[in-house]
Amino acid sequence: MIQPVHIFSTRESVSLAEKISQSYGMPLGKMSFFDFSDGEYQPCLEESVRGSRVFIIGSTFPPADNLMEMLLMIDAAKRASADKITAVIPYFGLARQDRKDKPRVPIGAKLVANLLTAAGATRVMTMDLHADQIQGFFEIPVDHLFASAIFINYVKLLNLDNLTIASPDMGGAKRARTYAGYLDADVVICYKERKKANNVDFMTLIGDVRGRNVILVDDMIDTAGTLTKAADILMDAGATSVRAMATHAIFSGAAYDRINDSKLEEVIVTDSIPLKNTLVSKIKVLSCAPLFGEVMNLVHNRESISKKFIM
Repeated sequence: MIQPVHIFSTRESVSLAEKISQSYGMPLGKMSFFDFSDGEYQPCLEESVRGSRVFIIGSTFPPADNLMEMLLMIDAAKRASADKITAVIPYFGLARQDRKDKPRVPIGAKLVANLLTAAGATRVMTMDLHADQIQGFFEIPVDHLFASAIFINYVKLLNLDNLTIASPDMGGAKRARTYAGYLDADVVICYKERKKANNVDFMTLIGDVRGRNVILVDDMIDTAGTLTKAADILMDAGATSVRAMATHAIFSGAAYDRINDSKLEEVIVTDSIPLKNTLVSKIKVLSCAPLFGEVMNLVHNRESISKKFIM
């Protein structure tokens, strides 16, 4: 007997969820939300999920309501006797809090992992975690997908000669080397130092980019300060052009203005987070929906998903 499937979405991720469900081959499940006057809300699954596999789609970017909606919907599915509940989280919020980097701070990513499990999730599906070790925070299966499967095909279509892949920091060197291996490109690294988050104090280039078309790769773009500063350094070092690829378009603060005014030719991102400003012509959005839709199908049919792991 084939187990029935239901796909639901948190409110802020409906646009992406509709594309994922279309790629999967079925419509989104019916949902309703009751909003109390004080800001409290109550989600309701408007169809029976008893004995079903339930996929709940929602990126947990700020505000915290997006995470809370995910937790409440998981709890609702559990209490409605769903058999398997997969939290599909294209952007996993609080992932930058993956360790204690100074005294008396939380490990937010571990707390979120505990909350998802306590709510009733039996599986988590996400993409390009800020730190790979977050998978180990869970005692349930984690399908960690990579946007490289999306980006590499796009880069090949650009048909750039003298291609160089750049990492905007030392932590992204492994990612840059992986992309370079698939694209037969050179690698350079922008070494940076910062004393506090979102503020780069010093940056220098390791490697030669003269006459090269450079693509910066990262997992996320927040304020775009690091990215635009790296682009300036690369162009000053003789690069022919500089593009950037990042999975998660957080784009906070002055990010849109920085990108628009920068030396970057193009910024390529996915739709894991909905854009607040769609008027910046330099930003190219590639959908991650087909990737999630296909992997959800493979998981439901108990088939291997290893072919989707390029990184």
